[in-house]
Formats: sequence, C-alpha cells, structure tokens
Amino acid sequence: MHILKSFLSISLVFLFVSCNNNSNAASGESNKSSDGIQWMTFEEAVHKAQTDPNPKNIFIDFYTDWCGWCKVMDRKTFADGNVIELMNKYFYPVKFDAEGKETVEFMGKEYGFVASGRNGYHQLAAEIMQGKLSYPTFVFLTPEFQIITPIAGFVPAEDFEPIVNYLGQNLHENAKDNDWENYKSNYKRGQK
Repeated sequence: MHILKSFLSISLVFLFVSCNNNSNAASGESNKSSDGIQWMTFEEAVHKAQTDPNPKNIFIDFYTDWCGWCKVMDRKTFADGNVIELMNKYFYPVKFDAEGKETVEFMGKEYGFVASGRNGYHQLAAEIMQGKLSYPTFVFLTPEFQIITPIAGFVPAEDFEPIVNYLGQNLHENAKDNDWENYKSNYKRGQK
C-alpha cells in the first residue's frame, strides 16, 4: 500500500507539472527551458529587436492546435540539436497560435481574433502570412520587421538546418556571393 501511495503522489506531481507547462504555452508565456529552442512571445521578440544593440532576425512559427504537421515539426525538427543551437544563436524564435484569441499590439495597431469559418484566424498571422493561411508556416523577419521569406509546410531537420544557418547569418543579403542552391548543396550537418 505504501508503494501505491508513493506512486500516486509522484503521478499527481507529474500531472500538476505537465498541466502547468501546458497552460503556460497556451497562455503565450515564453518557454525558457535550457535544453530546447528558447521560444518567446511575439511581443518579447519585438521588444528584443528594438532594444538589443545587435538585434537578431525574428523567426515565427505560425501553428494551430489542430495541425498535425505542426506537432511533427515540434517533435522532430524543433527537437533536433543542430536546429536548436542555430535557432537560439541567430533568431528570436516565436511560436504564434494563428487562431489565438489574444490581442497583440504591433506597430501602433491592435490585432485580434476574427471568427470566420470553422476556426477563425488571428489578424496578425493573416497580415504577416499575407493572407496565405496554411499551417505550419514559418516566417523569417529582419529586426526591422521586413519579411525575408515565408516557408509553408513540414520541413525535416536535415533540410531546415541549412535554411536556418543561411538566413541566420544573413547570407541571403549577398546572394550573388552566397547563392542558396550552391550553399545548400555544399552544406554539411552541424556546420556553423
């Protein structure tokens, strides 16, 4: 009986911690765990881009709760050690629920949820994704909030890593000397 009580106590503690972690993610709080991508809210990324002396580019993962490929990205691509290292090094990484209900202020304008169809959408997601609401979609922005490029759909870690490295180091700014196709074909996993 003592073993069963201990097991139940441990299970309840685990359940409480799991529920707490899930509620933090759902409420938009940052994930500050030290062993993964250091996700932040959109507002935190904007603040960092505006206040850091050497600001990084911004990466936004637009996802929805019902999106199966979004979950695969989380489990596989965003859990890859090389991807984690590059994302934390070169970007302010943001996870943004494209159907979230919270109001976000950006560039003097308020963006919120719009009820439409079965699920609706968040106005900021629609604006940044230029109305192309498919999930997952990843948008890379400069620190001045200019779109570098959007990428739609699941991307395996081995394909995502060179993209993050290329854009994180701003090699796209001089594409004449740093041609993407040449860069990608010569890229080795773990390259920094």
